[in-house]
Amino acid sequence: MATKDYVKRGRSPKKPARNTRKAPASGGFPIKWALIALCLVSALGYGLYFLSTTPAPQTETVQPKPAPKPQPKPAVKAQEKKLPPKPEEKWRYIEELENKEVPVEAKKEQKPSRPYLMQCGAYRSQDQAEQRKAMIAFQGLTSQVKISQGEKGNWYRVILGPYPQKRKAESDRNMLRRAGIEPCAIWFWE
Repeated sequence: MATKDYVKRGRSPKKPARNTRKAPASGGFPIKWALIALCLVSALGYGLYFLSTTPAPQTETVQPKPAPKPQPKPAVKAQEKKLPPKPEEKWRYIEELENKEVPVEAKKEQKPSRPYLMQCGAYRSQDQAEQRKAMIAFQGLTSQVKISQGEKGNWYRVILGPYPQKRKAESDRNMLRRAGIEPCAIWFWE
């Protein structure tokens, strides 16, 4: 059987594409839109002509009337000069609150019995754990790889800590989350 050379065979000529859609019939010049545009242009021209031919409104200048001369007042008696006494306020909160002390009981901060740790991954291979440790080191944090025995073999866990307070561990976890390193879990140190 002879071998065929498919590379030099060439391409088959393209078949003309069948166009099943009908081309929209051209209606010629759009007379309706031309009449609408002509009406709008003529209305604008008339409006401008009307505004240019009407005179501007005249503003009246108002001259101020002369102020009446003050007439001398008759002498005021001493009794009329006195002001009435200041009314007594019905609210007493101002005086009461000036010297008021409010006792506030501050919550005692409960210190944990054990420090916290943050685990940012558990891997089957030590190479993957070292890569995660390097990513954490680029964020300025120190981590370590711990080997733990599981039912299915060794696990390489990437651990940060110990943290004396959970708040510091959460702060570091949020920094790692913004850098795209997640999930990280916070537990008590073992």
